[in-house]
Amino acid sequence: MNYSIVDKLGYIDEDIDSNIDLKVAIRKIKEEKNAVILAHYYQRPEVQDIADFVGDSLALSLKAASLNSSLILFAGVKFMAETVKILRPNSQVLIPDLNAGCSLADSCQFSDFKKFIDLHPNHIVVTYVNSSAEVKTISDICCTSSNAIKVVKSLNNSTPVIFAPDINLGSYVKSILNRSNMVLWNGSCHIHNQFILQDIITLKTKHPKAKVIAHPECQNSILLISDFIGSTKSLLDFTYNSNNTDFIVVTEPGIIHQMKKLSPQKNFYFPYVQNEECYCNECSYMKLNNLKKIYLTLKYEYPYINLEPDIISKAAIPINRMLKIN
Repeated sequence: MNYSIVDKLGYIDEDIDSNIDLKVAIRKIKEEKNAVILAHYYQRPEVQDIADFVGDSLALSLKAASLNSSLILFAGVKFMAETVKILRPNSQVLIPDLNAGCSLADSCQFSDFKKFIDLHPNHIVVTYVNSSAEVKTISDICCTSSNAIKVVKSLNNSTPVIFAPDINLGSYVKSILNRSNMVLWNGSCHIHNQFILQDIITLKTKHPKAKVIAHPECQNSILLISDFIGSTKSLLDFTYNSNNTDFIVVTEPGIIHQMKKLSPQKNFYFPYVQNEECYCNECSYMKLNNLKKIYLTLKYEYPYINLEPDIISKAAIPINRMLKIN
């Protein structure tokens, strides 16, 4: 295997026998190597189905912290795999495609964020896990969409806070807690930020009994008309526990696979934004991972997450503070 070529591509690409059942092959090689596969809810359905554990950012962080495996494959995006490496520094953490980035993490670069922090001295820095390992090293505590309110609420109310990088989630937390001393970094997720209010209203007109459920990374105008706002896992739980049968789901559509599995008798509608090339509300980064890449990554144990020990030790501090609060 020419790893220099792999590094340029970001993933391993070689011909495999078309007769191979990739799901069977992945399970076999995973057992042989005693590997664990973690997958995010936004992955392709077939990727979710071969994972040992599927969850949102918080659940995956908690799971990673509890693992004993020396070989972990993370089917998700790079900042999530970095979080696993930070929590399990002695494990080899594989990622099927190094190109699986995140628009939200990219919106908050280390040098720019450092300058922003310097402009706001004496602020507690609360950083969403949707950020790079480097950005976490200059943060005081991390949060996820599941526990952002809980994390900020745990801080002294008189202490000013920097919240980064998602301005929509930050605005939501700020309004819920009525916390005027929060300064927000102006970043956003391109998937959640491009949902259009009128598209959701149109869907609601077609399905008047449907509950609108939205992720707090969406813009405020959408949150204002939502029947329920919550993290990816909270949205899943809401659809399962609700007596309602129809839902308009305003987040990345990968979660609908789990919603249908838990509630096959219910109906889920998605407000696609469509142009000539794609359904743009699907995260192209999340969808880079597929069964072939997972199989080859397990086979060669490459690509993997490589972080400097100093970054790992510094980034672990805000992550572990979050986990302790949770």
